[in-house]
Amino acid sequence: MSINQIILRNLKKNLTHYYLYVFALIFSVALYFAFVTLQYDPAMDEVKGSIKGGAALRAASILLVGIVTIFLLYANNLFIKRRSKEIGLFQLIGMTKNNIFRILSIENMILYFGSLIIGIFLGFSVSKLIMMVLFKTIGIEEIANLYFSDQSFSQTLIVFTLIYGVIMLMNYMFIKRQSILSLFRVTSSTESKVKKLSVFEMIIGLIGMVAIISGYYISSKLFGGDFSTMNELFLAMTMILAFVIIGTYLFYKGSVRLISNMIRKKKDGYLNIQDVLSLSSIMFRMKSNALLLTVITTVSALAIGLLSLSYISYYSAEKTAENYVPSHFALTDLQDVKKFTEALEANEINYSEKRVDVIQVEVDIKHILATDLELNLDPNRMTLPVIADGDMETIDVSADETVFTGYNDLMQKFMTLKDSGDIELKGQNQTIPQNFSGLKKDYPVSAYFSNGGLPVVIVDETVFEKLKNDLDPDIQKESSTYIGIDIAEEDRLKEASGIFQETNMDDNDANSSRIETSNNQKMNMGLIMFIVGFLGLTFLITSGCVLYFKQMDEGESEKPDYTILRKLGFTQGDLLKGVRLKQIYNFGIPLLVGLLHSYFAVQSGWFLFGTELWTPMIIVMVLYTSLYSIFGILSVLYYKKVIEEAL
Repeated sequence: MSINQIILRNLKKNLTHYYLYVFALIFSVALYFAFVTLQYDPAMDEVKGSIKGGAALRAASILLVGIVTIFLLYANNLFIKRRSKEIGLFQLIGMTKNNIFRILSIENMILYFGSLIIGIFLGFSVSKLIMMVLFKTIGIEEIANLYFSDQSFSQTLIVFTLIYGVIMLMNYMFIKRQSILSLFRVTSSTESKVKKLSVFEMIIGLIGMVAIISGYYISSKLFGGDFSTMNELFLAMTMILAFVIIGTYLFYKGSVRLISNMIRKKKDGYLNIQDVLSLSSIMFRMKSNALLLTVITTVSALAIGLLSLSYISYYSAEKTAENYVPSHFALTDLQDVKKFTEALEANEINYSEKRVDVIQVEVDIKHILATDLELNLDPNRMTLPVIADGDMETIDVSADETVFTGYNDLMQKFMTLKDSGDIELKGQNQTIPQNFSGLKKDYPVSAYFSNGGLPVVIVDETVFEKLKNDLDPDIQKESSTYIGIDIAEEDRLKEASGIFQETNMDDNDANSSRIETSNNQKMNMGLIMFIVGFLGLTFLITSGCVLYFKQMDEGESEKPDYTILRKLGFTQGDLLKGVRLKQIYNFGIPLLVGLLHSYFAVQSGWFLFGTELWTPMIIVMVLYTSLYSIFGILSVLYYKKVIEEAL
């Protein structure tokens, strides 16, 4: 038999094992080509120029290459070990190592570059769809055309050819390093099976669970005032990372076996076939995969966490814009107001106008400040905007009473205030003592007056007049009047926003449009969400494939066990029940731990990104879980095939 015939026979035989590897390779190439095409498409010029999208896309493409390279190297390592006996047989019949390497190289070349060409074609086919998704996400009204880039094509070929070269180098080193005897032992030595749970493993398991719980606990206290300096915050974040990552590794190294052993002890050793096929297998095999599972879990948690945070910001864009711009349009200059309203009237757009006098006053809040966090603000002389209660429809205070409003979740974490206490309002020549009587969440004026998010002080009109007549000119804004304009008909709001831009109202930093503020945040966070989602999807596919390949290995090694069990009278249904439970453990444990990691990470700092938590986070987690579960289902189907072939 010639070498070419051997290559063709091997390709046919191994294609059933390689199909998911080929799919993942095609998928990775398609994603990479489509992603790189975005960088060179002329339609992306607005994105690149407005939010530096070009740099973000280039950085993401590098990360994408890193993820794909690690996956391909790991998958190749699994497959070369699975074929170790075949390589040993080739040597036994007299083939040289160079000839064996040549056979494997040609096989890999056909599969690899065949997948590469198909992937590039698919990437080109879906590039328009991906660009349409991006434009829809960031709110750019551009036409997406099918665009083929020579630069993207050559870049993709160069990158994946280099990866192929690294794979071939690994294969060459593997073949050269192994003896015939060791080749027949590679498969049997890849998994370490420990018969008995040692005291050391029990200690490791307990330490792992304690470390993870400690990391979660510290993250829940991160911005609660327990850490008062930036150094303490940095140290706490470092401890969280260390506890969670090390704890995850120890969890897989010992905790899983400890918990499984406790379940077995509880059953007094009476295990049914489902327990044998699931619990026992997890106990003996998960320890040897501890490092791999730690990496998968950590990166999964990172992907879910980053995607959740970016989606929180994207999802909260309209609410955040409403907080910063209480009316549809916020202006401060009377000439700008006149110019804008005349343009609205010329277009027959009905509107309402609200004016609020705003002054800046130094406030002593040290008696109501409930946090020890170091701030760049002096609590004895904090400059805050002050308005009269007459300008608020829902708030009325007495002459000696003060209410703070516009107090969001972010400010509450960094500057926690008590429910009541004494404060002082300081004019240039006099100080007015007041009773602080609570916090409200209404936003009466734009962020221009509140310095981007500080609370607004509501006082009685008589107190306001006293402060207005005793102003410190050094701390006043250029304008002391907030002018809010609301459009009566919501369906004409977009038209009014266009007029706002056409009349150059946004040239003045003090003027702002709620819809433009929302769109800007959606554009910025939309691109980040798109990139993180792209990378997260790639990692999900590659990590799911890695776990699936591990299950293929386990299925092949356990095939003799299934043959014995079938001969003992167990039905295919009995064995499949145990296999399903095993896959729930294999795929469910890393997924559950990753979801918990991401939940506590998001929970500790979500308020830095937006106003909504649960809806965007749950959507991301459900979507990730659904896609991840596909690989568990594929593993069950593969085991079903193995069980059918066991007899």
